[in-house]
Amino acid sequence: MPYDKNNIFAKIIRGEIPCKKIFENDYVLSFHDISPQKKIHALVIPKGEYIDLDDFNKKASDKEIIEFHKAVSHVSNLLKASEKGYRVLSNIGSDGGQEVPHLHFHIFAGEKIGKMVI
Repeated sequence: MPYDKNNIFAKIIRGEIPCKKIFENDYVLSFHDISPQKKIHALVIPKGEYIDLDDFNKKASDKEIIEFHKAVSHVSNLLKASEKGYRVLSNIGSDGGQEVPHLHFHIFAGEKIGKMVI
């Protein structure tokens, strides 16, 4: 499947749709989810055109991969999520529940998360 340049995250990266930004650098953008599932619910997305984690790991540069993973920890610290713990989640493909075809990690925190799969 080719990358869809008109997905909502691509539009957010281009500034066509506003977001409540948490962190941004040359490689990554992080912002609050518009429909939070927990007290803290942030998204971390690479600025490159990657459909999911598999696509990212195949095509991204080492610098992009490092910066993306560092950003997840950085955002968790900015949100003080690391004080009591947090969950990082990425849905991949239709069976995995991916709704937006752009790699994104969810950071959930601020309350007890519960079991991983129910």
